This record gives sequence, C-alpha cells and structure tokens, in this order.
Amino acid sequence: MSQVGDGLNTPMQLSWRKLQLSRAKLKASSKTSALLSGFAMVAMVEVQLNKSTESKVPEAMLVAFAVCTTLLVAVHMMALMISTCILPNVEAVCNVHNANLVHESPHERLHWYIEVAWGFSTLLGLLLFLIEIAILCWVKFYDYSEMAAWSACIVLIPVVFLFMIFALHFYRSLVTHKYEVTASGIRELEALKQRMDEEDIETNRTNNGNYNVQIV
Repeated sequence: MSQVGDGLNTPMQLSWRKLQLSRAKLKASSKTSALLSGFAMVAMVEVQLNKSTESKVPEAMLVAFAVCTTLLVAVHMMALMISTCILPNVEAVCNVHNANLVHESPHERLHWYIEVAWGFSTLLGLLLFLIEIAILCWVKFYDYSEMAAWSACIVLIPVVFLFMIFALHFYRSLVTHKYEVTASGIRELEALKQRMDEEDIETNRTNNGNYNVQIV
C-alpha cells in the first residue's frame, strides 16, 4: 500500500483500515453462512421421520423444527447473498494496494448492508443454529428416550445463555474500542489542523515581512 502520511490516523489511512475491516467481515460472513446453511440442509434431509415418529414426537416440535431450519437457511442465504454481491467490488480495490483508490470501493455507501450480513451470519445465524441443535436432538432421540431429548435441551440452555452474554460483551467492547480509536483519530486530526494553521500564519508573517522590506 502506498504511504499517504506519517501518522496512522490520517483520513486516508482511516478509510483504508475501514475498507480492510469491511473486507474481513464480508469474508467471514460468506464462509460462516455457507458452512452453517449447508449443515442445516443436511440435518433436514438426513433426519429419519416415519409414521411411528410422527405418532410419538409432538407435532409442535416438528413444526418448530421445520420453521427453525427454514429460517436458519434463509438468514444465512441472505448474509451470503450480500457478501457475494459486495465482496468482489471491495476485493478489486484492496488487491490494487493503493490507498488513494479507497473512494472507489462501495463499502462506505453499503455500510449498513455489510453490518446486516455480519449480524445475520454471526449473532442471529449462530443463535438459530444452537436452537436448531436442540430441536433436532428432540426430534431424533424422542423415539428412543425422552430423557435424552430433555438432556440435550438442558445442556444447551446454559450454552445459549453464555453465548448471549459473550455476544453482548463482545459488541459492547467493540463499540467502546471503535469510539476510543475514533476519538484518538479526531484528536490527531485536530492537532494536525492546528499545526498546519500555525505554519500558515507563520508563512504569511514571513511573506508580509519580506514584502515590507522590499517596499522600504
């Protein structure tokens, strides 16, 4: 990447880092969504359902399994579609390794789409996947042992709880970190502007002094 300035918080460097972050989010979202949606489809296809299963497993559980699987695949497909559409345009700019071309990337204009894909793939998609596991265990093991189905649900309850706590803590820490970095960048830019203003004032004084000397 071409060097734009000595500081790491110049406007061009900040835009370049934001571009790289958007690229990483889109890549992670694309890989995660493709993997988890594939697992969900395989689980729905491979689960063995027959007349005896239909008579034993509660119908509400079968409906929940169908709805959760469909919603899980739909959410990950949405994230995958957004990532697939935006990522090539971002990659085209990143592969040039020139910070002066950052403005040609659509990551700023499509910022909310990138965040939606990231949220669908990580937070909502993973939460639905955990719920899918609980429902799948119920549908799969209810014929053989109702206790096994309840055991799977009981084990997943604290896992989901810990997952939500980690997600909230992670996003809160991330927002705090972004605020601190942005505040630091603003302070550096203000200091740089003040220094440039002082240099301009000094330059004007020098020019005025030379002009007065020439008049005398």
